[in-house]
Amino acid sequence: MRRQSISFTKPNDEWLKEMVNSEEYSSKSELVNDIIRQARKQQVQIDWLNRKLERAEQNGFTKLSQKEILKESKSRLNG
Repeated sequence: MRRQSISFTKPNDEWLKEMVNSEEYSSKSELVNDIIRQARKQQVQIDWLNRKLERAEQNGFTKLSQKEILKESKSRLNG
């Protein structure tokens, strides 16, 4: 793994310490990596939804029903 030096605001640093102290994570690094993984996964889902919306906008309609789009969106959000 690559080492990086980053700075946190006091409230964020305190929250990180609390999470580590609660033994939810073994280190701040583990927690920050988990947060980044979650953000990356969320971005993939947002990008997918944006592509669906753009395609529907360009075509003026979609073949999927609102219920089907919602179901597929929820499925992707829940991984």
